[in-house]
Amino acid sequence: MTDQDLEPMLEAVRDFVRKEVIPREAEIDEKDEVPDVLREAARRMGLFGFTIPEEYGGLGLGIVDQCRLLIEVGYATPALRSMFSTNVGIAGGVIMDAGTPEQKEHWLPRLASGEAVASFALTEPDAGSDPGDMRTSAVRDGDRWVLNGVKRYITNAPIADVFMVFARTDPDARSSRGISTFIVPAGTPGLTVGPRDHKMGQFGAWTADVNLDGVRVPADAVVGGDAGVHTGFLTAMRCLSTGRLLLAAACVGMCRRLIDESVRFASDRKQGGKPIASHQLVQAMIADSVTETMAARALVLDAARAYADGSDRRTGPAAAKYFCSETVGRVADRAVQVHGGAGYMRSVPVERFYRDARLFRIYEGTSQIQQVIIARQTIGEAAG
Repeated sequence: MTDQDLEPMLEAVRDFVRKEVIPREAEIDEKDEVPDVLREAARRMGLFGFTIPEEYGGLGLGIVDQCRLLIEVGYATPALRSMFSTNVGIAGGVIMDAGTPEQKEHWLPRLASGEAVASFALTEPDAGSDPGDMRTSAVRDGDRWVLNGVKRYITNAPIADVFMVFARTDPDARSSRGISTFIVPAGTPGLTVGPRDHKMGQFGAWTADVNLDGVRVPADAVVGGDAGVHTGFLTAMRCLSTGRLLLAAACVGMCRRLIDESVRFASDRKQGGKPIASHQLVQAMIADSVTETMAARALVLDAARAYADGSDRRTGPAAAKYFCSETVGRVADRAVQVHGGAGYMRSVPVERFYRDARLFRIYEGTSQIQQVIIARQTIGEAAG
């Protein structure tokens, strides 16, 4: 897709977000559910396939354009992004990155159209940031693999049609080695999804446990086929790198929304007969948020360009995710402060975004994990 094609699409997404999604944000938060009408609209716009190549029915956006799109999407409730970006980002990305031609032909068109929803099942109760503690196992039994284990906090699990399940196929391998990825359709005997998690924020973006009890899948369920055995962790890390860029971009979008909400409130709210926007300390908070948001946007797009040309696919995504997720937390905090007591009320958007923003510093690699990645990539072997 060229820039000439992208601009009308960004404008359409911007219009969709402001006219259709934002008016229903309070409803999404209250009911913990994205209305079907919004889901269908996102499908019609092609958002369920924005990362998938055009040959499989997707939009085929490059990583820089993906980030530009997510900045627009991030202006609204994170439930919107989670609904389709997880589907074709880290989850669908597994098949795009390492799938066999047959796996791509079968699944990518279905993901691109929104017919199927995919989940990325990596995290476990005792294995989040460190895959060395992964307990889910996959044991070969003739022409099948048998999977056992529990996955935790899996996004879209309650509505997923297929799971990208990471499991240890070599129990003797050290740390991240000996891990493979399996394509496991929902409804496979032995696979069950637990109740939806009741989270602090990001309502409408569903997560749940995924339980695997003697789940039997054919040999061709391994992502990449026989060549993909024991390479699952490397696939996960590559997909998480792109996912971190997209999360960082979504954080920029949320920052913009928080600034707009702060400016609107500060211009309307009067104290001593004047708008509080005339108070220099209020201006200072907004100025800090604008400056950090501009820096965050520049970092995301610069890191995306470096990812696209292959010059940096580790440090840049980690730095972008780290900086932008921390930035949106600070911007959200200032937005609540600008609103004063009103910012603490459930009916006010900045209160909701304050809760929503907190998760960005945790999932797809905590801020501390991003610091470790950045330091090790910079220092080298001496970092340990």
